[in-house]
Amino acid sequence: MKQPLRVMLVDDHKHARQGMREIVSEDEDFAVVAEASSGEEALALMESASPELVLMDISMPGMGGLEAAKTIKAGYPDVKIVIVTVSDEPAHLFEALKKGAQGYLLKNLNPSAWREYLRAIAYDEAPLNPDLALSILKEFAARPRSAAPEQASGEQTGVRKEDGGFREELTPREKEILLEVARGRTNRDIAQELGLSEHTVKNHLKNILHKLHLANRVQLTRYAYERGLVGPTD
Repeated sequence: MKQPLRVMLVDDHKHARQGMREIVSEDEDFAVVAEASSGEEALALMESASPELVLMDISMPGMGGLEAAKTIKAGYPDVKIVIVTVSDEPAHLFEALKKGAQGYLLKNLNPSAWREYLRAIAYDEAPLNPDLALSILKEFAARPRSAAPEQASGEQTGVRKEDGGFREELTPREKEILLEVARGRTNRDIAQELGLSEHTVKNHLKNILHKLHLANRVQLTRYAYERGLVGPTD
């Protein structure tokens, strides 16, 4: 049988952790293996608890969720991190993803939406929400195009300004899929659009990320914008 995904909950409020625990425990795909009340405590537990997924509150005393996410990803790059917050401020969301988080959940979402989203994150199938994609593109559009992008620890963009366009090692099919991902399309939508199976799309996506030295769909969107392949109006 498939083993449940090991989850760590990080929030400085006991009742908030209890609420998260109740939500994820309803799904047999998840098992809560550790809880922490601060970023520092979460880091201390990483080695012994070996979580595969971390639900991280964004605002905590001491080391906040963003800094903790950045530090955890530097030491444990395979761990998936989902930032949990009451704020849907685009700047917060964008900053969380730059620090290496794979996702962003609002505390006021219903439990079923939480579980569905976390399952998609766990199996690398969570699409970049079109509204989020647009916010990211607008964020970059507001910056000078000549400025070098900020690099979070361990973050790679796979972009060299002098190259222009696509990296040569991408196949024509991979280029098609990259553009669809940057527009916020799901694996299912891309499969239907291109006449492929979802499994094939997922494999192509893994190859694209590997070739471009990128970690997630957010960084793919960033790559596409910096190369002029998509824009805020796409």
